[in-house]
Amino acid sequence: MQWTALNGRPVLILRDRQGISDRILAVPGELAPLLAFLDGSRTPTGIRLAFEMRTGQLLPPGLVEGLIAELDEALFLEGPRFEAARQEALERFRASPVRSPALAGAVYPAQPEELATALDAYIREAGAEGVAPRAVGAVSPHIDYQRGWRVYARLWSALRPAVEAADAVIIFGTDHSGGAGRLTLTARPYATPFGTVPLFREAFDALVDALGPEAVFEEELHHRAEHSVELALVWLHYLRREAPPPVLPVLCGHFYDFTHGEASAADYGPFSRALAALRAACAGRRVFVVAAADLAHVGPAFGDPDGYDRLMAARLAGEDRRLLEAIEAGDAEAFLGWVRADRDRNKICGLPPIYLALRLLGRCRGRTVSYDQCPADPYGTSLVSIAGVILEPDGN
Repeated sequence: MQWTALNGRPVLILRDRQGISDRILAVPGELAPLLAFLDGSRTPTGIRLAFEMRTGQLLPPGLVEGLIAELDEALFLEGPRFEAARQEALERFRASPVRSPALAGAVYPAQPEELATALDAYIREAGAEGVAPRAVGAVSPHIDYQRGWRVYARLWSALRPAVEAADAVIIFGTDHSGGAGRLTLTARPYATPFGTVPLFREAFDALVDALGPEAVFEEELHHRAEHSVELALVWLHYLRREAPPPVLPVLCGHFYDFTHGEASAADYGPFSRALAALRAACAGRRVFVVAAADLAHVGPAFGDPDGYDRLMAARLAGEDRRLLEAIEAGDAEAFLGWVRADRDRNKICGLPPIYLALRLLGRCRGRTVSYDQCPADPYGTSLVSIAGVILEPDGN
């Protein structure tokens, strides 16, 4: 869901990030609160009455029934139609030998020569300097290249020697549709325009054994359209076109319970079991760890009441700096603690992958090589902040 304006009126845009539905619906802003009541617990009459009591706005007869029918037709409501479509999509995905690129031809060129030329140009234009041969991991954006190219280029050009030396790679990516505390795998190796990247099978098997097949594959279909891992993997593959290392892509569900409730991520059993299993699978190997993660999502496009101006953007930069300092210290709990302190007010969508990457790496230190705030609406009043951070062993 995303807010925008149509003919001067606020509207809520609905699209399916899983790609089960290819429809896009625009709900008038004054009707947006109605969606919260479509939870299966009320009749259409109950939905109408709840909305009218909440907002004081009267609805014409048949509007709720019509909206429900349209949402169901578009596969935006759970029910028999949606479940049948989801199962069919999952079977098609599992029948494929690879996870095909979802964004080739849209966010980046689909032809390998054109893609290499584009990434070469990004590095050249970014004026990237320096290398980090000791790097053991990184925080990389997952925003589109059109907005984030400078941060991507400065980060990945510095990572070239470390990536070239890696025996294997683990990429934690944000699952924008993922359930609470989920870690989701797929047995399909990811493909890019440069070819197919092999699966880090030892780490894959270890994680399946640690968490159980039902847990790690329940939301497997999310891998099909989720962009976070893909946009980091393209850069990794670009640096290792001749001999790509085996990669384990892990999609990470939301941390709401850890930022808004009493639950502790440090004591969460599935994380502890997963990280112990991955450490055992990585023993004796040079494993590079990536958190494919953006930072803040703020402004009207993300449901905030006020648009961002220069003063607010400067304040956001200060708040992001606080998070980056925790990342640079290699302190996963401090990083999560800052987000928890303001109940994730800035909507840090990279929280799960950054936290898990830092915990997996253990003692490390970071160096931020680039930071940017990218526009997220046509008016410049909504922002997504991103950073590229190199993570190296802690020499202390």
